[in-house]
Amino acid sequence: MTTEQSASGSPRPDAAGNADTAGNADAAGKADAAGKADAAGITGRTEAEASGTAGKTDTAGKTGKDAAEAGATIGTGAMADAAGKADAAMAGTTGKKEAETRASDKTDATGKAGAAGTAGAEGAGGDGGKAATGKAENGSGKAEDGKPDRWEAFASAPEPVPSRLGRATRAVGRLLVHEWTLASLASLALAVLLTWPTLRYPRHTLPQDYWDPSLQAWQMAWSGHILLTNPAQLWQSNTFFPEPWSFAFSDTLLGYAPAGMLGTGPEAAVLRYNIMFVLAHALATLGAYALARQLGAGRIGSAVAGVSFAYAPWLLAQAGHLHVISNGGIPLALAMLARGHGWSLRHGYRPERRHDGWVYAGWLVAAWQLSLGFGIGLPFAYFLAGTVLVAAVTWFLRRWVVRPVKRPFGRRLFIADLVGGLLFAGVGALLAIPFFTVAEAHPNAKRSIGDIAIYSPPASGFFTAPAESRVWGGLHEGARALLPWHPEMTLLPGFVLYALAAGGLFFSVWKLRHRLLLLAGVVVTMVLAMGTRFFDGTFTYVPLFEYLPGWNGLRTPGRLMLWTTLLLGLLAAGAVSAFATRVREISAERIPSWPSPWLRLATLLPLVLVIGEGLNSTPHPVVPPQPAAMRTVDGPLLVLPSNQSLDQPVMLWSTTRFQDVVNGGSGFTPRQLDDVRRVTLSFPDQVSVDYLRVLGVRNVLLMRDHIAGTPWEITVDAPVDGLGITREEIGDVVVYRL
Repeated sequence: MTTEQSASGSPRPDAAGNADTAGNADAAGKADAAGKADAAGITGRTEAEASGTAGKTDTAGKTGKDAAEAGATIGTGAMADAAGKADAAMAGTTGKKEAETRASDKTDATGKAGAAGTAGAEGAGGDGGKAATGKAENGSGKAEDGKPDRWEAFASAPEPVPSRLGRATRAVGRLLVHEWTLASLASLALAVLLTWPTLRYPRHTLPQDYWDPSLQAWQMAWSGHILLTNPAQLWQSNTFFPEPWSFAFSDTLLGYAPAGMLGTGPEAAVLRYNIMFVLAHALATLGAYALARQLGAGRIGSAVAGVSFAYAPWLLAQAGHLHVISNGGIPLALAMLARGHGWSLRHGYRPERRHDGWVYAGWLVAAWQLSLGFGIGLPFAYFLAGTVLVAAVTWFLRRWVVRPVKRPFGRRLFIADLVGGLLFAGVGALLAIPFFTVAEAHPNAKRSIGDIAIYSPPASGFFTAPAESRVWGGLHEGARALLPWHPEMTLLPGFVLYALAAGGLFFSVWKLRHRLLLLAGVVVTMVLAMGTRFFDGTFTYVPLFEYLPGWNGLRTPGRLMLWTTLLLGLLAAGAVSAFATRVREISAERIPSWPSPWLRLATLLPLVLVIGEGLNSTPHPVVPPQPAAMRTVDGPLLVLPSNQSLDQPVMLWSTTRFQDVVNGGSGFTPRQLDDVRRVTLSFPDQVSVDYLRVLGVRNVLLMRDHIAGTPWEITVDAPVDGLGITREEIGDVVVYRL
């Protein structure tokens, strides 16, 4: 018996209910009956064997009913066994189907013929004859004798309910493959590779040199130490004794104070510096990536913006200035603020995407960035102030004047901006108080236009790479020789970045007016970075220097190249994103729609080239080891010889006990320290001893390995009788106790 059913679940008029039973009597008196039923892709077979006479059963299924009849003839010792199966799956049909099985003729004592059917509309099951080994199925789908239904194997498996561990595993898996997790991990890995060998010997070497990095390693150690022991004395550091407010003699990296709370001593300070140096590069990459993504760039384009911002060739010359390298908070804060306001460069203002939580986070990150130093934080503060002013005026004009259309902003968003802006301004004001106090007490700390002119780069500096660039350093040696002060005048952001940004002016995901605004920002920031070199700065840098509070404390205009690099990166991100979009469109037109390997590699080529230009050859000198005397001698003390370069390692050595030391290095030299260095050239003599006693100095350490070519080379072994002081040797250091 064969039953066929169409894919839609409706029986075909010709074959749905057609059953043939053919019987042939052989010599042994056996009969074979074969029937096939096919309903919704399920085939059943019914076979009847009987000895004797064969019976025929015809089932007409034009009305949608399935029937199976089996007959058995009378014979001695003959047995008829017939089983009929019919499964009518009526999914997707509107009519009601009914399957009935009728038993006819006679069955012997041991077997019956039956057919069970399931009707989806009317009944739970049909009546049928009992088979020899089973019972008829009921409407619940289970056999009456408790045995599992043999048709359950064809049913869809139920969705398993995950356990608590399974749910946690899935959540962790989704987190690990999230875009921002991958971006963060990639930024960290790239930072380790592109700053190598910073982490090769992180407790003994420092990038670039051991002068300014020693100073900044001490700054982190001091802020962490004093905030744990006596926060009220934060600005009264243990260096430059007995000068007050000495912690404000240079940018403080105060935002890294939590890291300074871990570990003690010079080795811990050097390790901490190297770790933060690598993390600063990672944050810069991630921050610029986040900003480009928020503005509407694609992933590869945003990666180009992030890498070019963190590893621009000109920044390799700043490897010894952690406060310049630590710039990632700038683009990250801008990205958070833009996201919180529901604004992007590509899509404009979308009120439904507003979220005040991101606004709070953006202002907090901005305040943290400002706490790292005013060298790059002050221009950032003025940029934020200008952006807020322009945004407020634009919103007012569009709301009430030009196009009187209601543009929702939201009370919560306004409160978030108000609270966040006040927090940022409060942090800036509190940090500025010590610096203004120092400026008043030390007039020589103030910069002049003449000082700015010394560090103002010419236009050729924008195409000259520093010596630390592995790709361009050797090729640009002659160009660097023409620059008056090449460490601050080699400002090449990368030739690849220039090319990508230029292409972004003509082919980009940004609108034309946005491209022109980015170009204008590039030109303005480059002009400001030239300081007084652009028509003497009369209408550019000089007005900022004279009228903006705090701007006269900035010594090196070339560091404004940071903003030029960021804007060039955004232009490049627009071009690369447009190119990647075009590649996807081409691949969609292909049959099959899959890009070729060459197209895939082409989208990654700009990123690879930008990474290549960021390769460094930065030296990593070994830090001078701490003299044993610095671990045992109390302060206040003076270490001789004393100068800007030697005093910065002395500051690092003092991190074991933080005893008061007269030595110190910063952006300027206090007059008192200058007097100490001049008077002590004849030490030990009565004049210098009396002068140091008046200052409160109790011990003087004279380092033998640094006195070659100095007056102390002759007087180091001179007798001290009659001076009222004692002399002893501790390693290579001569200790004079006053």
